[in-house]
Amino acid sequence: MPEMLVIENVTLLDCVSPEPIEGATVVVEGTQIKEVSTTTPPASAGARVIDGRGKTLLPGLIDCHVHLGAIDVNVLEQHRNYPASLAALKVGRIMRETLRQGFTTVRDAGGADYGFRLAVEQGLVDGPRVLVANRPLSQTGGHGDFRRMAEVDDPLSCCSEIGYVMQVCDGEGEVLKAAREQIRRGANQIKIMASGGAMSPTDALDAVQFTTAELQAAVTAARGAGIPVMAHAIAPEAIQNCVAAGVRSIEHGNLIDEPTARMMAEAGTYLVPTMSVYQNLYERGAEYGVPEHSMGKVRFALEQAGNSLETALRNGVRIASGSDLLGESARDKAREFELKADVLGAYPAIVSGTRTSAELLGLEAEIGTVEVGKRADLLLVDGDPLADLGLLRKPGGLAAVIKDGRPIAD
Repeated sequence: MPEMLVIENVTLLDCVSPEPIEGATVVVEGTQIKEVSTTTPPASAGARVIDGRGKTLLPGLIDCHVHLGAIDVNVLEQHRNYPASLAALKVGRIMRETLRQGFTTVRDAGGADYGFRLAVEQGLVDGPRVLVANRPLSQTGGHGDFRRMAEVDDPLSCCSEIGYVMQVCDGEGEVLKAAREQIRRGANQIKIMASGGAMSPTDALDAVQFTTAELQAAVTAARGAGIPVMAHAIAPEAIQNCVAAGVRSIEHGNLIDEPTARMMAEAGTYLVPTMSVYQNLYERGAEYGVPEHSMGKVRFALEQAGNSLETALRNGVRIASGSDLLGESARDKAREFELKADVLGAYPAIVSGTRTSAELLGLEAEIGTVEVGKRADLLLVDGDPLADLGLLRKPGGLAAVIKDGRPIAD
């Protein structure tokens, strides 16, 4: 008989309605939510009961842009400092920490392969539900080709398989083959680098990378396998190329302008802003050893991030949630909600990391809201996160994390 869990006398933020439901009871049977009500039914014999007085229950959080394999903030040097065996164990620790931070589902944007997904599914690691991209696709000299200008060797010859390894490819044929290779290796989505980035050594932040035809090749491969494409894209032209090619989500999007936002909204393309990574690097980049040429790009990206998010919101772009934090900074994923709330407001910020993110991942029938029949991925917050989003990351702010009906920490 499935185990029963009853959470009673709780304030419920189901992320279906913006109005919290006071004095709610949520009954979990096995891995699913069986009942949601404002009455307290008699607990079944043997049921575990959690008193939710003074607490808020919401769906498990979703981070749509993580790099589980990036165990060091300075990803350019990671392969030189950690043997693959040690790196794999460190990834396991990151996964456990991620779940205990309240994130019950994550979409990896490059670095983790299907083995880490299987480790969670088989119970080897207590971690979130993981969707993997394997190797992101980068053009030669793009955001993902980490060779410095003086280096002429093969772009992958120095790198271990765990971390932030790219697949460098050029032309429609190479892109198509590279995307198919990620699919063969179990990818849940394809990640492609469509513009410059802060950490790459040889490109400008607003550089436009891959042609629309090359982007379409990746989308063609992905659609054939029934999976989406996510694109690192910052410059308006790069974003527009991605939307025209059929990319499902734009990652970062720091330079979105009005025409680009309208194009995204009309196409139903999602935005994953990742504001926290730029804030973190701005504050601690020098400590991490981030080069000055990258710090200049970080400062500019951070300056533009708020305006870009406002533009996207004003034009009706669907806004999901992702952190993009690397190494030890990944412990601060929930800060993303606070940063977005400055533009969106507290409740929309929470929805971006629950219901809307579930929709982006195609998992809206399973997760993202607290409704009967959905997976029992739940987060019990000690207090009111609508009044203080900082509770999601403060020590002691989380009273319980529940994944698939099983309390992880309470």
